Amino acid sequence: MTPDIETPAPASSAVAATGPSGPATRSGGAGDAGATFDVVAVGNALVDVLASSTDEQVAALGLTKGTMTLADSERSAAVYEALGDTVEASGGSAANTVAGVAALGGRCAFIGRVADDLLGRSFLHDIRALGVAFDPPAVAKAEDAVTGHCLVLVTDDAQRTMVTHLGVASELGPADLNDGHLAAAQVLYLEGYLWEQPPAKAAMRAAMERAHQTDGAVALSLSDPFCVERHREEFLDLLDGHVDLLFANEEEIVTLFGVRAIDAAVDAVADTGVLAVLTRGSAGCVVVTPRGPVAVPAAAVERVVDTTGAGDLFAAGFLYGITHGQGPEDSARLGALCAAEAISHVGARPLADLRKLAVAAGLLEA
Repeated sequence: MTPDIETPAPASSAVAATGPSGPATRSGGAGDAGATFDVVAVGNALVDVLASSTDEQVAALGLTKGTMTLADSERSAAVYEALGDTVEASGGSAANTVAGVAALGGRCAFIGRVADDLLGRSFLHDIRALGVAFDPPAVAKAEDAVTGHCLVLVTDDAQRTMVTHLGVASELGPADLNDGHLAAAQVLYLEGYLWEQPPAKAAMRAAMERAHQTDGAVALSLSDPFCVERHREEFLDLLDGHVDLLFANEEEIVTLFGVRAIDAAVDAVADTGVLAVLTRGSAGCVVVTPRGPVAVPAAAVERVVDTTGAGDLFAAGFLYGITHGQGPEDSARLGALCAAEAISHVGARPLADLRKLAVAAGLLEA
């Protein structure tokens, strides 16, 4: 049975009002008349370019395996030239998450920035085809305006090393925010990668304020250990009244709190009062609630092919659950199932019908 959890957050929201029957929902808002979005995500709009690689190639390219590196256009082009056959797919961390929520049957919107180029038009088509609302501001068609893209090097152990050229995504700022979407959000979901860009940081702060003004909850993914190392103090500050729900993997959370082991990190995040979901790969996850931590096992998967998007799809399952009447533990089980689907194939977007998988597993009703 799902534990009775009441998380002390500033917003009267899906996260702040979670009880034995799941989160409270709200109606109305400034989006479509009388309707809400389950999740509105703000993130980098990127097209993933995936390629098989080796540890030796990753090292020869001067990359740190398993991390994300920002690159200018010349560096990105040099890495691309070193790759073999590639597969392109619309991506971006937060965009992957709302794609997963939509695949489960949720109502979502995305806020990001694309150029008027082939990659931008492809991204726009793909995310709208999934049922995600995306109405980006017009970007002037210019020779140097390119949609962001991420080169993903996948090694035999299914680890991914990413080289990202943000293109016009780096120009995301407060003017790109869709106030109607934000006002209609049960949960605002933010990717930590955006904190690397000063204009995007300002947009994130403005979005948080707007979501809380309309009783929405704010969820943050720490995204990458390097992001945490560079912005540790600011991320810690966000846990003091700005963020209601935190997503992090084991390396990110121990880095955030400057501890050596996951147990100490669990204690540290519990002291903040923020609902947190800490993923641990094959070891499952720990959901940190005001009533104590709850361990949830990973979902079974026959073979791990590519870990790209595993955290993004875990967040999708959790967010869908928490906005549709489930408590944190059951939401984490749904997240684990979505992550297992993501790592069973190449690419970050789901290939199987997530809702059918969840119904078959007894996690959702038909």
